[in-house]
Amino acid sequence: MGYSTELKNHQNEQHKFRVRLVFLVLVVIAAFSALAGRFYFLQIYRYDYYQTLAENNRISIVPITPNRGLISDRNGIILAHNFFVYTLEITPSKTDDLQDTIEELGQLVEISPTDLKRFKKLRGQSHTFESIPIRTHLNEYEAAKFAVNRFRFPGVELKSRLFRHYPYGTLGTHAIGYISRINENDLRQLKENSQLSNYKGTEHIGKAGVEQAYEEQLHGITGFQQVEIDADGRAVRVLSSASPTSGNNIVLSMDAKLQEIAEHEFAGRRGALVAIQPKTGEVLAMASMPSFDANLFVDGIDYDNWNLLNNSLDKPLINRSLKGIYPPGSTFKPFVALAGLESGKRQPPFAISDPGYFMLPNSRHRYRDWKPSGHGAVDMRRAITVSCDTFFYGLAMELGIDRLTDFVRHFGFGEKTNIDIQGELSGLLPTPAWKKKRFKQPWYMGETVIVGIGQGYTLVTPMQLARATAMLANSGKSIRPHLVNAIVNSKTNQVSLLPHEIADQLNLSANNLEIVKLGMMDVTQPGGTAAAIGANAGYLIAAKTGTAQVVGIKQNEKYNEKLINERHRDHAWFISYAPADDPKIAVAVIVENGSHGGSTAGPIARKVMDYYLLGKVPVDPAAAAVPEVTIQNAPEVEEEPHD
Repeated sequence: MGYSTELKNHQNEQHKFRVRLVFLVLVVIAAFSALAGRFYFLQIYRYDYYQTLAENNRISIVPITPNRGLISDRNGIILAHNFFVYTLEITPSKTDDLQDTIEELGQLVEISPTDLKRFKKLRGQSHTFESIPIRTHLNEYEAAKFAVNRFRFPGVELKSRLFRHYPYGTLGTHAIGYISRINENDLRQLKENSQLSNYKGTEHIGKAGVEQAYEEQLHGITGFQQVEIDADGRAVRVLSSASPTSGNNIVLSMDAKLQEIAEHEFAGRRGALVAIQPKTGEVLAMASMPSFDANLFVDGIDYDNWNLLNNSLDKPLINRSLKGIYPPGSTFKPFVALAGLESGKRQPPFAISDPGYFMLPNSRHRYRDWKPSGHGAVDMRRAITVSCDTFFYGLAMELGIDRLTDFVRHFGFGEKTNIDIQGELSGLLPTPAWKKKRFKQPWYMGETVIVGIGQGYTLVTPMQLARATAMLANSGKSIRPHLVNAIVNSKTNQVSLLPHEIADQLNLSANNLEIVKLGMMDVTQPGGTAAAIGANAGYLIAAKTGTAQVVGIKQNEKYNEKLINERHRDHAWFISYAPADDPKIAVAVIVENGSHGGSTAGPIARKVMDYYLLGKVPVDPAAAAVPEVTIQNAPEVEEEPHD
């Protein structure tokens, strides 16, 4: 067997080697070119972008929340202010076991069931990366105790926060309002109004009353700090800062002492009071009873207190001054009287002989007067003084519903007063068109008749009735009611007075006005339905009492409040202005289920007017009572006064 030996081609091998070497060199060059290109892209072309990212990783922008503006009454009494407190806050995303953290924390500082309920509620409204208060208002010892043990609690921080405080608790809550934590709806609204950036770091916002309506003025301008941070996220140094601008201070038209007297005189009864300066529209007092403590809402109200307030039969959360709607009863009569006088349907010496009832033509139904035996001869002035239903039944029928409503609408009935806080209802001034749309039924003449005495579908708010009374006192000139008198700039201390806006101007006959005003002045004189209210006043009071039915009484039945459930009894109204010859205050008071305006609502109005006009402060319920009417000094009054 033979063997052959294969000889290598060295030339061919060298060629292959060169090809591979060239390819490898090209690959290396391409790789380095790509790397160089990437370096160029990152280091030169995208330098600004990555420089910014690097700076952002090194620098943190920390918002500085501004001090919220103060709210004071017209005399400088502070009604809402701020103070610093220590709070313990947990960021859920930074804790390994939230429940264990809370339990261990509870062994260090006291955490109550109320704290836990509030934390749970706020956690449901917040993002996991946001810090949530688990305990507020720590004292110095508790703060120091946690600071020493801070290393044991990752995700838990001790912060110093500015808290809103209402030093008088329940006083004027519905007017002042309150702040509470920002929720999703608030964030959406801030975004729509392009204000979100100014609320970075802010956790609270106005929710009601002046706090809500003047939020933009009270909040201020958020500042910031550029802070350099280390790899662990801790602040190293402040690079730059812009100081926040505190919110502006608000000066109310409200008199805190007057408000206190008004609320005190309700003595646990439900109702509302509004007092207005007729010539300026300044709201001097706005009480809604019962009230509630605004401080409960500042950092989120707990479940038990919310349940107590929200489910109470007395509805303390409702602002009765603006949202309470009631039939005006006989307080509507002065405005119906003016409608009759201005239209020419009633002019002196017109009078009727009141038999104690009114009947429509071709009808046997009797519309009863509050006094079954009637008032005898009654002209316009006396009809107001003794609150003669029969007189106003006939007048309303002759005016007709359209003419009547068209006239009284000028006094603000059936529309909002546009007071400078939110939540107002417009009440109801019924018309045939409204009834047709609402009930698909025609309007009947009998419905016009009862509108004449403020019953039926007619509904008003205490604010509307106070505004109408002020307009009457001001001889037909209506000034838009407002709670805020001035705004004080936090930087310059410049005081900006808010203008008084004319809402309406009626050109009323001086003679017609005189008749109505004299009738109202006689109400508080012997023979009037509120003679006791005018006794020993020291100034002239023009007034009108009113009773608003809550439940209907059958034709042959007689109203007996002792046999009726307390919440089904009539509401008690009282409107007034004083001094009658130079009005400085107009008041509307309603006491729910109070039955008689003169004896229930009237004394409250008298205390308010006494303080505002004379500086007279009630000492105690007994001493503060309207001077007792004795046998020796008893004025002549109508029998069975109902209003």
